[in-house]
Amino acid sequence: MFGICNLSIVPLRLEPSDMSEMVNQLVFGEHFIVLEKTKKWSKIKLAFDDYEGYIDNKQYEDIPEALYQKLSSEENYYAGELIDFIVDDNNNLTTIPYGARLPFYKDHSFTIKEKSFIYEGKINHGKLTKNAIVETAFHFLNTPYLWGGKTPFGIDCSGFTQTVYKLCGYQLLRDASQQATQGEVLSFIEESEPGDLAFFDNEEGIITHVGIVMNDYNIIHAHGKVRIDKLDHSGIYNTDSQQHSHKLRVIKKMI
Repeated sequence: MFGICNLSIVPLRLEPSDMSEMVNQLVFGEHFIVLEKTKKWSKIKLAFDDYEGYIDNKQYEDIPEALYQKLSSEENYYAGELIDFIVDDNNNLTTIPYGARLPFYKDHSFTIKEKSFIYEGKINHGKLTKNAIVETAFHFLNTPYLWGGKTPFGIDCSGFTQTVYKLCGYQLLRDASQQATQGEVLSFIEESEPGDLAFFDNEEGIITHVGIVMNDYNIIHAHGKVRIDKLDHSGIYNTDSQQHSHKLRVIKKMI
């Protein structure tokens, strides 16, 4: 069984319950494999990053395997506006966030199964330059922190880095600890370039935070909100509290 998210933003939960922790989100146009299905809940695995969790059966649309495979091999077109709307054949409006996928997009229209939609906003498509990473990240400034979030209405640290890279045409895994397994290790902070990722660990040595390196030893990251702080050999120096908030573990070059 296979499905696609046909709503703007849908919670992906740790357990099959409305009271369960939200560990991730699906945004419009994301497709997935349905691993298990009960009367109310489906356990799914996202095609983009293999992330698993539970989604309410009322919040997605079934698709055939052939369409799932076609979606997995098609080029990606993403909505490039912080928020916009799409219009279907019956003039129904659906709001979509920055990073929503528009399947089979061409000339301001796209399709899901037999239904056509019109979208007239800006598009993100293809692999952009490394400079575009920081430029895209700026669009999320002051977005409130939300555990499991990955939209301009609420985002967590790794949802932020994954979504920014996705909009620029690159694929990261979902969690900070998973992203830390990707890319090339840089030996010194001086080797880093804008767009590289810096990872931070806790007292047990577990990587729990990630941010995007900027010019002049600055970093943009989601901590309370998406904000810009100073990066040094020790970690992140919070410009509001005037103290270090995160301990640097490693800096990695992803592209």
